[in-house]
Amino acid sequence: MSDATVANATIRPSEAAHFGALAADWWDPKGSSAMLHKLNPVRLAFIREAIDLHWAGDIRSVKPLAGKSALDVGCGAGLLCEPLARLGASVTGVDAAAENIAAARAHCAGVGLEIDYRHGELSALGLGTFDLVTSMEVIEHVADKQAFVAELASHLAPGGLMVLSTPNRTAASRTLLVGAAEAVGAVPKGTHHWDDFITPDELRGLLAGAGLAMSDPKGIAFSVGKGLHLSDNLALNYIVTARKD
Repeated sequence: MSDATVANATIRPSEAAHFGALAADWWDPKGSSAMLHKLNPVRLAFIREAIDLHWAGDIRSVKPLAGKSALDVGCGAGLLCEPLARLGASVTGVDAAAENIAAARAHCAGVGLEIDYRHGELSALGLGTFDLVTSMEVIEHVADKQAFVAELASHLAPGGLMVLSTPNRTAASRTLLVGAAEAVGAVPKGTHHWDDFITPDELRGLLAGAGLAMSDPKGIAFSVGKGLHLSDNLALNYIVTARKD
């Protein structure tokens, strides 16, 4: 499943259309985005620890991003933007699907949060730079991955932190994330294209090409006992931080 519909010269229109069609029930934890609802707490745990380590903040603070700006690229209907706002950030979310931005704005208003949602090409929005840049399950949906990473890097402020997550291109991910997950309806058919998945080494190279240093990746794995959880197993999905060299 993906939050991925950032508009860019690199985005495929078919991808934006696919995810835009899911906008109506994006916030339904039992709907087509159910897997994202399960994945979000795992990603947030990683992000919270990364924030505390990067800015040496108080781990007991409920608003570690107070006074900081955050940009979520490929934000979907705001599943990550809203928690980032609750952590104290001034949040901007960008998505390629107008349907997703409409759903994000409606949900945000309904829960009393102020988030700046934008529909359009990231490179054309004139948004400036941000302390935190996130893009979850997006890069695998982008045609020109180097151009996409460079655009993300251009929006990262000096001393800022970037967090990316994406499926790994392995035999296990082909079998489970594409074959099995779509077969049983865990994610909508056509969500994943295995050939577009990238390995951690490939992502490290893309980030280095944009002047960013990548952390050691952390796996997001699944087990019957634990469900989705952070792990040293990178076979299915992984999450990383990046900083300017």
